[in-house]
This record gives sequence, structure tokens and C-alpha cells, in this order.
Amino acid sequence: MNKTIAILPGDGIGPEIIAEAVKVLDVIAAKYGHTFDYQTVDIGGCAIDRYGVPILEEGMATCKAADSVLLGAVGGPKWDSCPPDIRPERALLAVRKELGLFANLRPTRLFPQLAAASPLREETIGQGVDLMIVRELTGGVYFGTHTTETVDGEPKATDIMAYAEHEIERIGRVAFETARKRRGNLISVDKANVLDTSRLWRATMHRLSAEYPDVQYSDMLVDATAMQLIRNPSQFDVIVTENLFGDILSDEASMLTGSIGMMPSASLSSGTLGMYEPIHGSAPDLAGQDKANPLGTILSAAMMLRYAFSMAAEADAIECAVHMVLDAGYRTGDIMQEGCTPVGCAQMGTLVADAITQIG
Repeated sequence: MNKTIAILPGDGIGPEIIAEAVKVLDVIAAKYGHTFDYQTVDIGGCAIDRYGVPILEEGMATCKAADSVLLGAVGGPKWDSCPPDIRPERALLAVRKELGLFANLRPTRLFPQLAAASPLREETIGQGVDLMIVRELTGGVYFGTHTTETVDGEPKATDIMAYAEHEIERIGRVAFETARKRRGNLISVDKANVLDTSRLWRATMHRLSAEYPDVQYSDMLVDATAMQLIRNPSQFDVIVTENLFGDILSDEASMLTGSIGMMPSASLSSGTLGMYEPIHGSAPDLAGQDKANPLGTILSAAMMLRYAFSMAAEADAIECAVHMVLDAGYRTGDIMQEGCTPVGCAQMGTLVADAITQIG
């Protein structure tokens, strides 16, 4: 296959981790007879520095024309003082909107080799952690109206959270279909005891559940979910929730595995076009020091092959290679354990790429 991939390195450690993912993709292309054409797009703070905006119209057009998008990370303290409409994160919201990326899939899986790195006790994670958070990505408070005004002599800020029924239904269907492909259990997370948006969310999900009798469905309040993720994470299969709740819960879930640097994600549209990225930030304090963990980005590339290109064998090869490297005891600083071999970002990428060549 010939595929065009828009590469968005971004800021901080973004260029370093993206370079390792591309290294791995090049090995996959050579091994399986594919051609990947990479189109690099400036996004985030680096684009603000060069062009005065977080992404150019030409860059957005490149993303739309590509077969898929692979992102590093954006943002950093350097741009915290930028006006809200040109902050680095605005580019991410714009890409999600323009590409129609309404469904964010964030798998959380505890690699057995890294069980000791989890902050939870062994008896808590002993049954394993393997869950998928399906997060609505283009609605809710992040995309609502935001105002700051002076009322009675003091600043007052307002952020509007809004959801239409069709937005809930489409993410709900993604969640039910995802549960069907996994262990058949879906929990919908809301705050229906307080919020009108959550009451609409719950009513819509209940209506949809009648169409999926093969999926075990239940509701859970967001605060209870946050508690249960720590108390008994093995109970979860698929979690579906709105934008803000999903943002918070997925970061909490990532720490069950010991490092946010291990976590990939996929942001999907109603078609095949999607954006794939690790869930961690730009970590500017690590930039340029060869200390970043590229595995989250490499595993995001595997998700891209699986979901965007239907290259299941190729995705399996990357995931198998990651296991092989971890089995061999190689670790970046964030997942370092006693008795293991420390490696930098570039060497970790090379180890995974070399392991792929060894897979029959």
C-alpha cells in the first residue's frame, strides 16, 4: 500500500518521539512492502514562533488531504502568555473540528513487565489492567462559549457545556461497537445527579443500549468512576464519557500503568481519517536531552496502522516488538527498574525497529 501520513512533531519532546515512530514505520514499510509518504506540518508553539498562528491554513489542508495524521505534542510555558485564540492548544481543537475527529480512543493496558512501576499495590492490579476509554472529543465545555466579564466590580468567567442528542448518539455507537470487539462490557460515565447535559447523555445511552443486547451496559457517576479506577481497575472493559470527564479520567487511568509515556491514543472521524498521538504532553523540561519515552508514540503508530490502514499484522508486529524490548530489560528513565538497562529515546526507538526485523 501507498499511504500519505501528515506528521505533526509539535513542541518540546514532540520532534524526538515522532522521529522514533517514523523510524519504526520505515522498518514496517520495508518489511511488508508498503510506501509511506510523510508530509511534515508545523503545529503549536513552533508554528506561533514562525508564523504567528498555531497552524497555517496550508498545514490544515495537508492534514485533510492525508490518509492519516501522526502527532507528537504541543504547548509549553513559553506560550502561556499568548492570547487564548492563538495558544498552541487551539491548533489541536481546530484539527479535531476540521477533520471531524469526534471519538477519542485511549487504551490503558498494564504491560506485565512494568507491573512494579504501577503506583498501585500488587494485589490491586494482580488481575491486570486492560481497559478502553472512549471520549467524546468535539463537544462539551471545551467547544462551548467562553466569556470573561466584569460584574459588580469583579471579574466573572463563564464556560458553557452543551451537548446535542446526535453528538451523544454517535459517540455512544462507537463505544458499543468497541465493547463488542472486546469483552462486551460498557460503562457510561456522567454526572446525571447534577448536570442537564448528563441527564440527556444518560437517556440517550439507555435508548442505544436496547440496540446492543449482547453488550452488558451500566451507568456510573464520574466521581465514583475516579474512585473505582484506583480501587478495582480490572472491573473496567470500555468506558464512554464526555469530553471534560474523559480528559481527566484517561490521564488518571494512564498512571495505573506506571507511566503516561506508555499510552497511545486514536482520534477518529466517521470515515477512515484519524489522528494518532501519545496522551502525554510536550515535557519541555526533557526536550533535546534524549530522555523521552517514545513508546507511547510508537504504539500510537501501531493504532494508526490498525484503525486507519487495516494493517493488523503490521500493528501486531510493532506491539510484539515493544514486548520483546521490555522483556529484554530495556527502559527509559520514566519506567526504569532495578536490574534493567537504561536507554535514551533514540536507542529505544532503534531497539523496537530492530526487534521488528526479527519477527517471522
